[in-house]
Amino acid sequence: MKDKSVARKIYVSGRVQGVGFRPYIYRLADHCQLTGSVCNRMGQVEIVVQGRAEQVDQFGAVLVELSPRIAKPFIVSSKAVPPKERDKFEILPSEAKGEASIHVPPDFFTCPDCLAELRDPKNRRYAYPFINCTQCGPRYTLIEGLPYDRPNTSMAGFKLCDDCRKEYEAPLNRRFHAEPIACPTCGPALCYESAALKTGTDLAPLRQAVKALRNGQIVAVKGIGGYHLICDARNKAVVDRLRASKHRPHKPLAVMFVAEAYREDSELNRAVIVPDAQWDRLNQPDRPIVLLRKQGDCGLAESIAPGLNEIGVMLAYSPLHDVLLREFGGPVVATSGNLSGEPVITSSAMAARRLAGVADAFLHHNRPIVRPADDSVLRFIAGRPRTMRLGRGLAPLELTLPFSLPEPVLALGGHMKVTVALAWGRRIVVSPHIGEMESPRSLRVFEQVLGDLQALYGVVAKRLICDAHPAYASHRWALKQDLPVNTVWHHHAHASSLVLEPMSTFSGQEKMLAFTWDGVGWGPDETLWGGEALLGTPGNWQRFAHWRPFNVPGGDRAGREPWRSAAALCWALGINYSRSEALRENTIELLHTAWEKRINAPQTSAVGRLFDGASALLGLVEQASFEGQGPMYLEALAEGIRGSTILLPIHVLPDKSGLKGKGYQIDWAPLVRHMLDDELSPGQRAADWHESMAKALLVVSELARKEHAIERIGLSGGVFQNRVLSERVIQLLKKQGFDYQFPGQVPVNDGGLCVGQIVEYLYQQNSG
Repeated sequence: MKDKSVARKIYVSGRVQGVGFRPYIYRLADHCQLTGSVCNRMGQVEIVVQGRAEQVDQFGAVLVELSPRIAKPFIVSSKAVPPKERDKFEILPSEAKGEASIHVPPDFFTCPDCLAELRDPKNRRYAYPFINCTQCGPRYTLIEGLPYDRPNTSMAGFKLCDDCRKEYEAPLNRRFHAEPIACPTCGPALCYESAALKTGTDLAPLRQAVKALRNGQIVAVKGIGGYHLICDARNKAVVDRLRASKHRPHKPLAVMFVAEAYREDSELNRAVIVPDAQWDRLNQPDRPIVLLRKQGDCGLAESIAPGLNEIGVMLAYSPLHDVLLREFGGPVVATSGNLSGEPVITSSAMAARRLAGVADAFLHHNRPIVRPADDSVLRFIAGRPRTMRLGRGLAPLELTLPFSLPEPVLALGGHMKVTVALAWGRRIVVSPHIGEMESPRSLRVFEQVLGDLQALYGVVAKRLICDAHPAYASHRWALKQDLPVNTVWHHHAHASSLVLEPMSTFSGQEKMLAFTWDGVGWGPDETLWGGEALLGTPGNWQRFAHWRPFNVPGGDRAGREPWRSAAALCWALGINYSRSEALRENTIELLHTAWEKRINAPQTSAVGRLFDGASALLGLVEQASFEGQGPMYLEALAEGIRGSTILLPIHVLPDKSGLKGKGYQIDWAPLVRHMLDDELSPGQRAADWHESMAKALLVVSELARKEHAIERIGLSGGVFQNRVLSERVIQLLKKQGFDYQFPGQVPVNDGGLCVGQIVEYLYQQNSG
């Protein structure tokens, strides 16, 4: 007697496009001996399965658990439906009906199956630098529109050969509807260009590039989300030349290693210390740059990361990188192919024009990059990977709001480390890192990404949210648009961004004390904040405490000239500043006179400027060649040294500037005097600086507990990228029984501002 059939209709949403989800459903249904269908409906997947009850139940039980590694599905609904006459399971054509629920996937690494084919001389795609399948390869950077079908990607111009067509149309093949599918017969190809290239050469483009690298040259290589400038990471002469030609004398350079099984004797393990957690993170499909501690004799050029204890490391994530590094036989510097602060370059013509003074040669390819995506950067702090820069593999980053927005909005971030976000309903989509808003090209990419997010997700923003600082390019841009604009205070956005961490227990309803420490941000009293402790909830923050303000000569120039902060701190204490070898005595006197009269010497409470000043007082950095150089050197100097506490006075402040209630001010004066004590080693003073900062934070937290019953402490702002400081702060808070909130998925620096802007706006609307 034939068993009675049952049927069930299941709707699945999340990241289910461009990840081989429908072929997976087909194979799972076939394994469970079920009939039915699977269909993509505007981003959601509709599944109908029919068969014996126990087999239908088995299908539902493992549907999410066994899904492809790069998919992120969740079941929207599952209900019984009447069985029908069905004799097979089939994949139905996509339907563009109903409300869109689009989830655009990021770009992925080369999966193990494709990697095995890439390295197999018998495979037809052997050493083919554009191999991919449904489980790997580019997505965000090649999608021009939705639905995600080949004609809507930058692969539209490459007609499939017969062999690729068969794979593309076979439901049980892992390349079934892999939109970027290609092979040497029908897909993209490489092109090598060099001024030194002799005509009539018989070397293939990739071999030419390898030859150039071995000859100590710099090659601009077009990848998935843009160009890298690549050179031999073991060759100090070429690394130094790269720094000189790119005008990047000190900023650390990332190093790319070939992806291989973990081995104690590998070049990666000889160069850096790789604990198990970091090894696992390096190997995830997003393939980020992870900051790892250098080995004593790392075998790399000393100028990779001068003055620092860490190197940014990533594994080869594209087939082109894998073939290139294996042929070359060693690690390479792989730094962004751009001009300083700008988005990474994506077009061959622009690369040839703008990188001509840096690169000796170019390895181009003819697959267009629709939009840039720089590499993501992570750092382990307090045992968890923390995002320093959102990029390829991690973005677009999707987050869920605690409740719905009244209308779709675009949040524009700040001025440095800019990311932008589109939000509607309870969804937020955060873009990859765009960069600093200081050039026309940055503004063009900023505008492109804002337009692309709306087009890809089918959502039109009705309102813009931007930083309150009137001089920020993003603020000025917002005011020129034909949309309503809401402004959000810089540090309120930092504090509010803490709500959306996936592991957060902070709902935004209970009060928190959020320390927002960074380099600069416009405050409600129209001074430059950056050393605040904000008490309250999103949409209702009050300044509970801050560091003692000081006036910095030169204003914005202080960010790149730490000696200015050092001079200001000394002058505020009546101490003559004479430690700068870069300045003539008459220059200092003129500057001091201007400072006394408060001419171009704005007031700031920024902890970032305090760290700058400390680094200059210790003789580490007077003129910074990149943002944060002084604080990074100060941290590296302090690492591994037990710090002593310099007790800092906490002054009670009266109610002022429209801020409610009693406040507190932390006085840095004893700590600055301590930095001038030459009887102590610079390393000891650097360690004492970090320890004293952490203890001051704890004292303020205990005041908030005593006066407002605060048990939850938040940490946000670029200063908390400092691992020595943050880990000591967390250790002290945990010891005293505080809950703490520290970003992991959303960047703690200004790359997370757009998220905080949306949360702050949301809670303001909800409270109103």
